[in-house]
Amino acid sequence: MQHMMYGFGDDANPLPETVALVEDIVVEYVTDLAHKAQEMGSKRGKLSVEDFLFLIRKDPPKLNRCTELLSMQEELKQARKAFEVDEEKLASTE
Repeated sequence: MQHMMYGFGDDANPLPETVALVEDIVVEYVTDLAHKAQEMGSKRGKLSVEDFLFLIRKDPPKLNRCTELLSMQEELKQARKAFEVDEEKLASTE
């Protein structure tokens, strides 16, 4: 948490009380978001990424960042898949 705070412009060595407070706030936010998403998902029988995206739909910066990260995740998945196929072809030619 301390490194994240520094990355967002805080002091390199913030007070331990400040780090604990920010951590408590973040944990509470994430827990609350997960519970709300679980409530939504339980109506359909399963929890999905769309449940989280729906909950943050009114916060454009968060929604854009989540969408960007999901897109990058998909790109990495495709790259790994292509790399595995290339390795298999290389192994079969030897």
